[in-house]
Amino acid sequence: MNPLACWAEDVACVRGRDPAARGTAEIILTYPGVHALFYYRLAHALWRRDMRFPARLLSWFGRLVTNIDIHPGAAIGRRCFIDHGAGVVIGETSLVGDDVTLYHGVTLGGVSWSPGKRHPTLGDGVLVGAGAKILGPITVGAGARVGANSVVVEDVPESMTVVGIPGRIVRELRDRRLADGRLDLEHHLIPDPVGEVLTLMLDRIAFLETQVAHLRGAQRLRSASAWRQTHDYT
Repeated sequence: MNPLACWAEDVACVRGRDPAARGTAEIILTYPGVHALFYYRLAHALWRRDMRFPARLLSWFGRLVTNIDIHPGAAIGRRCFIDHGAGVVIGETSLVGDDVTLYHGVTLGGVSWSPGKRHPTLGDGVLVGAGAKILGPITVGAGARVGANSVVVEDVPESMTVVGIPGRIVRELRDRRLADGRLDLEHHLIPDPVGEVLTLMLDRIAFLETQVAHLRGAQRLRSASAWRQTHDYT
């Protein structure tokens, strides 16, 4: 697909995922994520034509003006949305599917000096919360959600939520489409697996304490009954 046509879709998708977007002109002029994707689309086209230095130079300029670092060798699908964008890094061998949403501070990074695939693959519809780090040649399945500030170093199945350091799968996602067809962006509703375990433990402790109190009461009644039977002289 033509880079400019892809970029036009990047602009159009912002309205469906950012309630602050008020018009196309505002999106084009004031959204750094949109600007970064514009420079990336052009740089990637140069990269694919083996014009590596011009591609890297254009990529450097895009990072300079947007504070978003996208290597021109990365492959990014259609309708990508980088919200706020500050500090986002997308490495050279990253593969990003269609309809992906990235928040500020996200890193798609490598963990090896070896050539070849070193960076993550994100499936279609993945949402990555602010500050999350996805490292190595792993795959985050379509429709998955990565919680803010998580560090993901292992594959994530489709439609799952992963949180924590290191990232842990905590639950399957519900349908993330709203009634009007827009994408559900409630990425702040992140499960707390540790808190859930502690809640279960507290409930269990309260249940056991109730049982112990009941058994103690029953024991006192039996002891009192036995004492009366032993000391009943009438």
